[in-house]
Amino acid sequence: MHILLVNDDGPPSPHSSPYIHSLVRALQASGHVVSVCLPHTQRSWIGKAHMIGQTVKPSYYRPPHASSPAAGLSPADDYNHGSVHPRPTTNPAVEEWVLVDGTPASCVQIGLYHFFKERGPVDLVLSGPNYGRNTTAVFALSSGTLGGALEGAVCGKKSIALSFAFTSRKHDPEVILQASRHSVKVVEALMKQWPEDKSVDVYSVNVPLVDGVEGHKTLWTPVLQNYWSPTSCFAETEASDDEAEEEEERIRMGEGQGGETTETGKQGIVHKHRHFKWNPKLQDVLKAVEDSEPGNDGWAVKEGITSVTPLKANFMQAATSLHGQELKLDTATTQQTTAQDLTLRTKPNDADHLYALINYEDDYVQPLVLSALSSLLPKESYTLLDPPPPSDSAVSLANILSPVTTSPSPKVLQISQYESIDFDYASENPTTSLINSYMIRKALIRKHYLSATVDNWVAKNPTSVLKTHVKRSEHFEVDYAEFLDDALVEAFELRDSLERNEGKEKGEREWWILKPGMSERGQGIRLFSSMEELQRIFDGWEEEMPDSEDEEEEGEDGDGDGDDEKDGIMTSHLRHFVAQPYIDPPMLMEEMDNRKFHIRVYVLAVGGLKVYVYKHMLALFAGKPYKPPFTAGEDGDEEEGKVDLDAHLTNTCLQGPGARADSVARFWDLPLPEVDGKKEVKDDIFDQICEVTGDIFEAAARTMMVHFQPMENAFEVFGVDFLVDAKGTAWLLEINAFPDFKQTGEDKGLREVVAGFWKGVVDVAVGGFVGQQQADEDMVKVRNIDLGRRW
Repeated sequence: MHILLVNDDGPPSPHSSPYIHSLVRALQASGHVVSVCLPHTQRSWIGKAHMIGQTVKPSYYRPPHASSPAAGLSPADDYNHGSVHPRPTTNPAVEEWVLVDGTPASCVQIGLYHFFKERGPVDLVLSGPNYGRNTTAVFALSSGTLGGALEGAVCGKKSIALSFAFTSRKHDPEVILQASRHSVKVVEALMKQWPEDKSVDVYSVNVPLVDGVEGHKTLWTPVLQNYWSPTSCFAETEASDDEAEEEEERIRMGEGQGGETTETGKQGIVHKHRHFKWNPKLQDVLKAVEDSEPGNDGWAVKEGITSVTPLKANFMQAATSLHGQELKLDTATTQQTTAQDLTLRTKPNDADHLYALINYEDDYVQPLVLSALSSLLPKESYTLLDPPPPSDSAVSLANILSPVTTSPSPKVLQISQYESIDFDYASENPTTSLINSYMIRKALIRKHYLSATVDNWVAKNPTSVLKTHVKRSEHFEVDYAEFLDDALVEAFELRDSLERNEGKEKGEREWWILKPGMSERGQGIRLFSSMEELQRIFDGWEEEMPDSEDEEEEGEDGDGDGDDEKDGIMTSHLRHFVAQPYIDPPMLMEEMDNRKFHIRVYVLAVGGLKVYVYKHMLALFAGKPYKPPFTAGEDGDEEEGKVDLDAHLTNTCLQGPGARADSVARFWDLPLPEVDGKKEVKDDIFDQICEVTGDIFEAAARTMMVHFQPMENAFEVFGVDFLVDAKGTAWLLEINAFPDFKQTGEDKGLREVVAGFWKGVVDVAVGGFVGQQQADEDMVKVRNIDLGRRW
């Protein structure tokens, strides 16, 4: 990789630029070609400025030999920190940097277009490492380091601003070396996963100079918005004697006399001649960080964590709801209206203009939705609405739209979390509004309702694929553990199975999986094979429950707010349960350490009713190699009698921060084994998934009309989970609304799956709404039925 390195601190110096030579050596040691163009002296706090009218003149810096320590780290005056020459060397074997008497932004221009061309195109503009942090808005807005990176970005180059945040000016060369090596890894990682949708122009990276930084976390962080306190950043100093003499000379000549009377007789302004020295109140920044919530760039560096902030090379546009509107001026001003003014006023009210409220409240998904929208629709065809501030009251689209448009019924798109959707507005404007969730869909997303959906459909359609691809569930309700036996009176198949298991070795029993009907993220799932084990599960939960009877059931959104979490399950979930025969053995792969996996399928439902399966599916793996369920101890030994769920549960949310790096993979990349001599196993599994998905959505829409009500002016995305057994049969496990897309992690290839899905969603659902739909072959239509329902 060819890297153009610039900074705002100038050439190596123990006083102002101690880090750059160490970084250059680390980049070169990693195999990169490094071209260096720096200001000839420090140019901090200058931002992205250019010195207009000045002739920029270069000089040439030659760093010390590779056998010597990195320049700039030793404070000794007689130490070799390199040499500066007025003319370039004629020896190509000599390492030489270019110095210019300009700004960091000027270094970028001159480095890109006037030097180093013989080394090939520049792949990255790297600005830094800055002598100090560039966290929070106060620093970032004036930073010459960020200014150099921004200049690189507006020149069309990928750019990174790098800053080293120190707490002491007594630098340990080993810590500098660690920070340099760590920075190279961060830079290389960012280049590998740079978004292709141009959503990022610049990354601002802040590396804390602490021992062991290579082993610390590196986090994505926002810039902390802070402000100077209402005091000057300049300190007043007395004028010099020479300037005092000059002032006296002007007075003697009658120039600049203060206190002169104007023609109106009023006293004029008298200015005292003073000097001012830059003296910012940096404690303002420190206080802002201390007072802020965790998670921002300043907080990260304070905690010894490397922060990475994605940026666009522009000014953030505020109050976008005002775009295109007329600024009302004083009535005394001119009332003339130009043709351009008229266009500005009327364009947003055009019937084809779309107003979009995109407020997904998930920093993983939000940029993907915005990127998908911008790739589908021309920029001038829609207006992004500012989301309302957090509030306990319901979102009112009417209030948000009122200052933006005079149209009585504008075309509106709302993509938000379930609780924030204005369903009332959608029902009142069925032809001009589109929302991203159905109001009622319990028949699919609640496990006990899903079980009833399957039973009802299979009873009426005995040849349905659901009969052979969904394990029949036993649904029961338990208020208190002591009444468990009574709750299972009508769970005939479950009771029969547990009775048959009596007297058998645990490895020979039929096992069951217990799932709370309203849980999510794998909470509360347990395995059991006897009545004693099931009773012990409920007794254990009840012991941990608080003495409270005012638990509220979850709403349709399923967020579980206000509930206490005990042993991985919300206490309000202790009522509705389903039990299913456990699927054993699952399909395993030696190449994946014989770990059990399930398939996460992203599904889009549109209107009433079209259903699409996104072809690029994911496989989520358990944390440990699979083994059939059994318990090692006696029934009465509770601790030894527990099943090791890490080998059985594939929900990566349960694995937490310690999840294996290969816990998620692309389905189509899996080395699946042959089944009954079939080589096209993946295609066969995908066909099963499509057929089952189509049937389950139609089953909910036709037989559970009270609990699943597709709306013509709505769409919704679902995460549908399947488990493949050793015979290659895909079994439906569950359906999730507002699925956790973050399970993919930050791997670029996996993130592209989610990004591609949202592009398909916007294309099919939003494109159909505004008449801009394109053909997305990855969105496979698996059901298209007219339910005859209209709003």
